Amino acid sequence: MIIMQKNKLFQGKTLAILSGGGDTPAINSSIESVRNRASLLGFKVFGVRHGWKGLIGEGDIVDLTNQPYNGWYGGSALRSSRTNPFPSKKNPENRVPQILHNLEKYKIDVLVTIGGDDTNGAAKRLYETEGIPVIGFPKTIDNDLRTRTMHNFNGEDIEAVLCPGFPSAAKAIAEYTAKLKTTAESHSRIIVLEVMGRDAGWLTGSAIFGGAELGLVPEYEITKERKEVFFETVKEAYMQSPKKSLIIPVSEGVRWYNEKEDKVDVVYASSEVDEYGHPRFGGISGVIASDISKRLKIEARAQITGYYARSGICRKYDRRLTTTLADKIVDLLLKEEFGQMPVIKKMVPYEELEEYNAASIDMGQIGNKPLPEQYYNVDKFSFSEAYIDFLSKILKYMRYEDFEYDFPIVIPEDLK
Repeated sequence: MIIMQKNKLFQGKTLAILSGGGDTPAINSSIESVRNRASLLGFKVFGVRHGWKGLIGEGDIVDLTNQPYNGWYGGSALRSSRTNPFPSKKNPENRVPQILHNLEKYKIDVLVTIGGDDTNGAAKRLYETEGIPVIGFPKTIDNDLRTRTMHNFNGEDIEAVLCPGFPSAAKAIAEYTAKLKTTAESHSRIIVLEVMGRDAGWLTGSAIFGGAELGLVPEYEITKERKEVFFETVKEAYMQSPKKSLIIPVSEGVRWYNEKEDKVDVVYASSEVDEYGHPRFGGISGVIASDISKRLKIEARAQITGYYARSGICRKYDRRLTTTLADKIVDLLLKEEFGQMPVIKKMVPYEELEEYNAASIDMGQIGNKPLPEQYYNVDKFSFSEAYIDFLSKILKYMRYEDFEYDFPIVIPEDLK
C-alpha cells in the first residue's frame, strides 16, 4: 500500500515566480514546470506579474497553486517588464525597500527569477546584499547568457550556450528563411534578413538551416576594409548561385562602416534606453541592402524578422529543456542552494535532455557569452561546420526545399 505523505517537506512555505526582460516562446513552459515541481514539494506557488515591477508599490501577485496552466503557449502569462530594482540613469529611485516589504507582506520565502543577465543579475545582487533566497532560471532567444554548456566537436570541447527560448526562436528563423527563399529566387534578388541579436550572432546563424549561406554577426565589426571584402564575397556567391539569389541574415547589432560619417557603428531604431541602459536597435538590414544595391548593382531588399522569432508556441526541444532545468531546481530547493541557476552541462539531442545532464552555476558568473570563434568563419562571412553541428542537436537537420529542375535554353537557330 502506498502511503501519501501528509505534510510535505515545504508545507507552509511560499515560492514566487517572476519573468523579466524580453519574452520568449518558452517562458510559460518554464513557469509551469517550476510551479509543478515546487507544488510537489509542498510550496504554495505565487506568480509575480510584470517582472520586478510586480514587487514594487502595492505589489501585483497572483496565486498559481492548483491552477490550470498552458505551458505550450508562448510568451509569459505573468507578463514582463524591464524594471530595474536598483537605481539607474533612467530611474534613480532605489526600489529595493519596496521589494523587501512586499516579499514580507506576501510571505514569500523563495523567489525564482526567469530572465537573462539583467533580471538574474538583479536577483543575484539582492541575494548578496539582502539575503533574499533566489534561484535564477535562464531565458533569452539571443542565446548569449553564459550557461557553461560544453559542445564536443571532432574531439574539441567548445564552450557553447543553451538557453530556453533559443531553440524555438532558432526553428522559427530557419522556417522563415526557407519561406523567403522562394521570393528571392523568383526575382533573382538578394534579401538581407535582420535577426534579433544585440551583442551576439547565435540566432542569426540559424538562418543557414533555412537555406542562407552568408551572414553577419555583432562579434566582428564590418570596417571599411572588411566591407569591400564582404561585397566581393556577396558578388561571388550571387554569381555562383544557380538561381541568382541569396539570403543574407544579419544581426540587429552588426557594426557597419558608414562612409558619410567615416565610422563603424550600429543602427538605432530609437535613442531611448531602458532601465538597464540598453538602446533599441533596428534598421541595419535596410542600410546593408541599400549599400549592396549601390555597390554591386544587384537588386537587394531588406526584411526584418522583428518579434517573429520570440512569438508563438513553445517547440518540443524547448519544452523538454525547461522541464529538465526545473528538475534541477528541485535539487537546489532541497539543498537550499540559493543564488544558483540550473544549466545543461553539454549539448545533447532532445532524447538526452535529462536531469543527469544538468548542473547549476553561481548567478554571479552568468554574464554574456558571444559566438565562439570556432562557430564563425570571419574571412568568409559564414558559419562553420562546428556551428552546424551545434545547432543540429536542436534542429536535427536543415529544413528547406529546393526547386531543383533546370529548363533547357531555347536557341532560335535550332527551331529552323
